Amino acid sequence: MAQQSSAPRPAGIDPRGPRFAAAITAVLILLGTFLALLGPAVRTGTTLAERIADPGFLVLLAVDLLFVWGFASPHTAPWGVLFRTAVRPRLAPPSELEDPRPPRFAQIVGFVVVTIGIVLHVVGVPWALPVAGAAAFIAAFLNAVFAFCLGCQIYLVLLRAGLIRTRGGALVGA
Repeated sequence: MAQQSSAPRPAGIDPRGPRFAAAITAVLILLGTFLALLGPAVRTGTTLAERIADPGFLVLLAVDLLFVWGFASPHTAPWGVLFRTAVRPRLAPPSELEDPRPPRFAQIVGFVVVTIGIVLHVVGVPWALPVAGAAAFIAAFLNAVFAFCLGCQIYLVLLRAGLIRTRGGALVGA
């Protein structure tokens, strides 16, 4: 059984915000994955300098840093700020608000997936970068187009299994 504290739930967020961010992220990941498929990420025998200068690597590294920003400081993350200042004022209020913890956890999942691809790419594992990029793209695409947040679903499964718990709105290990 999942362990939850009696701490109040954090304030809800507009569920369209994470979908907006996922749409931009999906486009960036698709670009990075495409560029990785054209570069040294799919070849053996490349030098470290070639791998680090790979445009696909650089785009996915930028996406990875945006994931970090998204879970470390969601209120200042660029896609959230853009949504709150330029998009949300033009929309009707949301019919309901969503708990921010699952989307924040999804940012961590995206970071882990892309980081694995980046690290394996840097050490010279062929195809690691485009495969990780493709996996991250699928998750971002599902969220943006179908409102199915794969990372959020993983969060809920782990919460129900008691592998993670919440304290004061923050994630903590079980």
